[in-house]
Amino acid sequence: MAGSRSTFKNAVGAGVLCLLALSACGTDVPVEYEYPTTGPNGLPTYEKQESLAGPSGLDLFSLGQGDQNNQGGGGVAVNAFLWRASLDTLSFLPLSSADPFGGVIISDWYNPPESPNERFKVTVYILDRALRSDGIRANVFRQTRSNAGDWRDAAVDESLGKDLENTILTRARQIRIQQASQ
Repeated sequence: MAGSRSTFKNAVGAGVLCLLALSACGTDVPVEYEYPTTGPNGLPTYEKQESLAGPSGLDLFSLGQGDQNNQGGGGVAVNAFLWRASLDTLSFLPLSSADPFGGVIISDWYNPPESPNERFKVTVYILDRALRSDGIRANVFRQTRSNAGDWRDAAVDESLGKDLENTILTRARQIRIQQASQ
């Protein structure tokens, strides 16, 4: 018993000595902290930096009414008129995905009631913040049901995608004119 007590005392004493030695080492080394005084744009760090959502913040519903120079961009990364017009035009389709920051709308497969043996899927890409004819691209996919009951890819008239783009552009112009008259 006496041997274990002396071993314990020796271990405690060695631990205290190590702690004192380690804490003494830290006092001899000068520590300097340098904080950056400028941000990525050369602005002081206490100044407001740009945001991912744009200078006016996240603005999903006003269609850019607060900022007339934005051409309807709002806080969305794409043109808000094209975005709203795309959603309006595709409102009869079930949507699989809609990303306002990436400008991609993907529909789920849609079976027209008048032709149960074919179905369509649409993908719309909004490519620009400006309301321009080349700021949108639409792809239409079509499948037909075989006699065995499985779906197979089928050819789509190339003009169908362009017609859809023109319909969306027309609706976007209507929304813009309607907003300007308010």
